[in-house]
This record gives sequence, C-alpha cells and structure tokens, in this order.
Amino acid sequence: MEKDFSLMWKEEEEEDNRNKKSTQGTNYISREMMKKVSFMAAPMVAVSVSQFLLQVISMVMAGHLDELSLSGVAIATSLTNVTGFSVLFGLAGALDTLCGQAFGAEQFAKIGAYTYSSMLCLLFFCFPISLLWVFMDKLLDLFHQDPLISQLACKYSIWLIPALFGYALLQPMTRYFQSQGLVLPLFLSSLGALCFHIPFCWLLVYKLRFGIVGAALSIGFSYWLNVFLLWIFMRNSALQHEMKNSRLQEIISSMKQFIALAIPSAMMICLEWWSFELLLLMSGLLPNSKLETSVISICLTTSGMHYVLVNAIGAAASTYVSNELGAGNPQAARAAANSAIFLGAVDATIASIALYDYRRSWGYIYSSEIEVAQYATQITPILCLSISVNSFIAVISGVVRGMGWQHIGGYTSLGAYYLVGIPLGSMLCFVMKLRGKGLWIGILTASTLQLFVLGLVTFFTNWEKEAMRARDRVFEMTPQVKGNSKTENIPQEDARNLLNDISETV
Repeated sequence: MEKDFSLMWKEEEEEDNRNKKSTQGTNYISREMMKKVSFMAAPMVAVSVSQFLLQVISMVMAGHLDELSLSGVAIATSLTNVTGFSVLFGLAGALDTLCGQAFGAEQFAKIGAYTYSSMLCLLFFCFPISLLWVFMDKLLDLFHQDPLISQLACKYSIWLIPALFGYALLQPMTRYFQSQGLVLPLFLSSLGALCFHIPFCWLLVYKLRFGIVGAALSIGFSYWLNVFLLWIFMRNSALQHEMKNSRLQEIISSMKQFIALAIPSAMMICLEWWSFELLLLMSGLLPNSKLETSVISICLTTSGMHYVLVNAIGAAASTYVSNELGAGNPQAARAAANSAIFLGAVDATIASIALYDYRRSWGYIYSSEIEVAQYATQITPILCLSISVNSFIAVISGVVRGMGWQHIGGYTSLGAYYLVGIPLGSMLCFVMKLRGKGLWIGILTASTLQLFVLGLVTFFTNWEKEAMRARDRVFEMTPQVKGNSKTENIPQEDARNLLNDISETV
C-alpha cells in the first residue's frame, strides 16, 4: 500500500513539475519559441523555393523555344496546378495535424501509419486527375482557347503525369520529416533536386530537342529524385524501426482519420488557390484584356512568390503547435502560435514597405512596356495590403492545421472568396468600372475576411481543451492489448532514447 501511494505521489509530483515548468515557461518561452520557429522556417524557405522553382525553370526554358510554346506551357502549368498539384498539396495538409500531434504524444508507430495511408490515398487521387489531364485540350476548347495552344498544353500535361505521381509521394514524405522538425533532409534533397533539374532540363529541351516534352519530363525526374533522396533519409531515420512494424490493418484504419482531415484541408487550400486563378480569367473579359491580364498576372506572380516564403513560417508554426498539443503542453503551443504570428507581422511589414518603396520601378522586372509598369504602379498600394494580409493568413493557417481545425478553414475560404470576394470584385470591376483594381480589391476583401475569422478562432482558442482533443485524436485508433485496457505504447525509457536518436539524426 505504501508502495502504491509512493508511486502515485511520484507521478503526481512529476506532473506538477511538468505543469510548473510549462507555466513558468510562459514568461520566456515566446522568445525561445521564436528562436525555434525561426531556425526551422529559414531552411523551410529554401525547401519551398526549390520545389516552386522546378516548374518555373521548365516554363522559362520552354518559353525560349518560341512564343507558342510559352503560351501552351503557361496555360498547362496554371491548369495542372489548379486541378492536380494544389489538390494533392491540400490533402497532404492533414498530416500537419496527425503526424505532428502523434510525434508530440510519442506515438511514433502512428507516424508511419499516417504517412503510408496518406501515400495510398494521394496515389488514388492521381488516377482521376491524370484522366482529366489526358483530355486537357477538350477542357480548353470549352474556354475557346486557340486550338494550337490547346494541343500543346494537353501534350505538356500528359507528359507531366509522372511528376504528379512523384508529387503524391513527395508531399507525405515532406510532412513526415517536417512533423519531427527534421528540416536538414528536406533542405538537402530539395536543393539536390533543383541542382539536378537545371542542367537536366536544359539537356532535354535544347540538346536532345525534346522541346516542351523535355520540360515536362524533367519535372517528373526531379520530383522522383527528391522522393528517392528522402526515402534514403527515411530508411536511416530513428523512426524507421517503428514504421517497419506498421501493420496493414493499422494503415487502413488510419485512412479514416486522414480522409476526415484531408478533405477540409484541401478545401482550405484549393478554394483560395482557385479564386486567384478565376481572378486571372475574369481579367481576360475586360476591354483591354492584354494589359489587364498582364498586370494581374504580374501581381499574382509577385504575391505567389512572397506566399511561398512566408508559408515556411506557417509550416514551422504548424509543426510546433501540433507537437506541443500532442505532448499535452497547451501553454507552449500557444507560445509557438504567438511567436509565429509575430514573425509573420515582421515579414508583412518588411515585404510591403519594400514593394511600396519600389512601386515605380518593380513592374519593369516583368515587362519593358511603360504602360504595363505604370499600371502596376497604380495597383501597388492594393498589392501591398494584400501581401500584408496574406502573410498573416499563411501563418495562422499553419496554426489552424496544427490544431486540426481544417474544416473551419475550408468553410471560411468558401464563404470569404466565393460569397463575398469574387462577387464584390466582379461588381467593382464591371459595374463600377474599376477594371483590374476592382478585381484585386474584391480578393483583398475576401482575404481580410478570412484573416478576421481565422484570427478570432486562434484568439479565442481554449488551448487546454485543444491539448486534450489532440491526445484523444492520437490515441483514438491505438490498438488495445488483449485482456488489458492499456495501449501498446512505447515504454517511456525507450521513447526518450528514441527522441534522443531523432535529435542526433541528420
């Protein structure tokens, strides 16, 4: 009896010490978390940019063949991003919650189950997407595109299908390492793939004269090289032993949790992404469509490049928020969210001020036409506000994914962009005659509304309750030992050793 009391007292003392440490940490953990988020976000910027540049480099090299090739590849790139890559990227966002919280709860075997189940689901989605790409020319005919451009775009899309399947494996593997804070393997593999892609794309397009086919194939080879490099790191990681023990039944049962978060996660990402593409299509309906489309395209490219950078802060926020919630540390999770939002504010200030200072000259980066550059100057103040708002959205979206509130993000995107932003932009553009400015004001209004809703969700979050929900989610599908109510967890001592091994892993 004394032994039982002693054990209970010892456990309570450890729990009290842990809570005391967490409470005391609120006085300074924001500074520590800011340092952690910054150290993770910096290499994640390189990872995001490296993956983003693969398609850009292929489009640039194809564009130097002739104007027709540039048009075909540009349209194909836009449509394949909308119908394929954005969908897979959004679906994989469920792993930000599942793998991150499982790692924080020290349920290492479940990380492997979630990763494998997501790979199977994403590969399944690739088949209907591929079928759509095969008939891309028929889709473009509905939009009354030039037949020659439609044929080239369809040809490029078909040869891009291998890249789609590689991307379906790349995204879960990226989330696998990201959830553990292992950014060095991601940095090395993405940088290696980019260094391979540049000369290989040049070889296929110009030397072997594959043209746009070579530009598409080079993306596929680069994605698969990235997957292969990450697989080598994964094979030698400390969690590989636990992943080998993942049973098929556990992987299949994990699909239910994955799909439940993957669908709203895809809604949150895709609905926002698609609204910007719709903005570009609507600009083509204006009287001076060439000028309007050029300026809107320039603004979208600039905003997209910045979003790639600030999204790295969101990824770091998602990782630390999910890890701390899974570990049962609500105060640390809140500190991680606050630190990431502060960094997002710094990024928004620097980016918007820099762009506004060069408002009279930055348009010449994209075009030498004076009319285009002057129109870009006029729309720059609106673009600066949009970039500031999107900086906060990228960070808070990462916090939302870390908490597992993807369904709120999905409904918010639907309401903000399709019930408010696009109708308002259409009215300002076509009725009030504000042209491209009106379209962009509509999107800015939608983004502001989205930020307001997600900001309220984050501000009024009950972090203690979210920590309990995270633990319940992680242990929901944990198999039970026969004749015992305890779960098959890793012993505490082994878990600590495994965590030490992970911290020493590349």
